[in-house]
Amino acid sequence: MTTANAIQHALDQLYRTHVGPGDPYALVDFPDHANVGDSAIWLGEIAMLRGVTGREPAYVSTWHDFDVEAFRRACPTGTLFLHGGGNLGDIWPHHQQFREHILATVHDRAVVQLPQSIHFRNPDGVARFASLATEHPDFTLYVRDRPSLDFASAHLSCPTHLAPDSAFALGRQPRAPADCDVLMLLRTDDERRDHASMPSAETTIVDWLEDDPDLPRAFTSQARARVDRGLRLLSRGRVIVTDRLHGHILADLLGIPHVVLDNDYGKIAAYLAAWAGSERVPAIRATTMAEAERAAAQLA
Repeated sequence: MTTANAIQHALDQLYRTHVGPGDPYALVDFPDHANVGDSAIWLGEIAMLRGVTGREPAYVSTWHDFDVEAFRRACPTGTLFLHGGGNLGDIWPHHQQFREHILATVHDRAVVQLPQSIHFRNPDGVARFASLATEHPDFTLYVRDRPSLDFASAHLSCPTHLAPDSAFALGRQPRAPADCDVLMLLRTDDERRDHASMPSAETTIVDWLEDDPDLPRAFTSQARARVDRGLRLLSRGRVIVTDRLHGHILADLLGIPHVVLDNDYGKIAAYLAAWAGSERVPAIRATTMAEAERAAAQLA
């Protein structure tokens, strides 16, 4: 069983393995999209890196505006960190292609992939990534669950370690008053799973894939605005039902009891199994929508 304190300790150890006080570093693959969960990860990463080094990243970029020469000028020494999440594989190809580009072109310093979940729907892409990971002189991979760790052990020849999601570095969050008994945060994207039935008609159903107007320009300010939007959204429910991993994580940090369904390839169940016991509030697992609604009624 893993406690919340153990989660924080594991994150601290992860980051201190690669940077120390005053060290320069780069953090790339900023999540330039509205998904709240990826922004929560980014804020957690920034919080950990600032806490260890006492400084801001020397270089940041999205997947589409990385400039290797600008990176080397801004960060002539130091580790290059790749943003974590759930996109190592072929479901979200832009991020995977960027990750592979980094491994192919940045051989002059350490590259660290922050905690990821791994899933390839098409096995053809595995050999290419495995080759790049093997050929890089100093690449370290962190994964969030044991199926991803088993995959890496079977297919990749690089140091690989189990680590919790960096969003937990945000710590406890204050919540606003609720305005509905049960709020369902359900995926509407490519990782959505059929949960065997539709929610009841009276249920409040949302997703968090639309930005507020007037989003700030600075990367970390954008991430903060997106996470604040997600926290406001989740705070509406006295109980949450979600099939988003960061719906679970942020509900936990807000102290809201919740019911967890899975995504299409089992990412959430695998994460919960790896870090069982770290929850601060009740989190009930369900496999169908009917089960989730019964559990939510019990929690409410």
